[in-house]
Amino acid sequence: MKVAIACDHGGFQYKEKIVELLTSQNIEYVDFGPKDESSVDYPDYAKPVAESVASGECDRGILICGTGIGMSIAANKVPGIRCALVHDVFTAQVTREHNNSNVLAMGQRVIGEGLMLLIVKTWLNAEFEGGRHQRRIDKVAALESCNG
Repeated sequence: MKVAIACDHGGFQYKEKIVELLTSQNIEYVDFGPKDESSVDYPDYAKPVAESVASGECDRGILICGTGIGMSIAANKVPGIRCALVHDVFTAQVTREHNNSNVLAMGQRVIGEGLMLLIVKTWLNAEFEGGRHQRRIDKVAALESCNG
């Protein structure tokens, strides 16, 4: 698995913690930045993560900002992206199993560090169940192409 990761200034500390987690689990990743906590615009960082996942360069993406809201909105503008804003372990699990989410968004100002790491681990380890859920994912994809 190869994971794309990025943040804005409001999520920089958590991005660094997730990079440590990915490294410790020998998961390949691409860090799209930023390199410090200087103020930046979240769409500039959501876009390359989403595009790398949509193109297949990376298998999944993780985005962090203050609340996760801006990052998730921006990422979901890229066709093929199913970015889920998650603040608990249950939805991290279910968004992979039922929605086949390929990008995870979280808010550094919303959840604690320990919970954030547990969410990331849960989301990375969960698998899409397919079956009846695939039909629904296909309908979401049809919405992207204005066939819905």
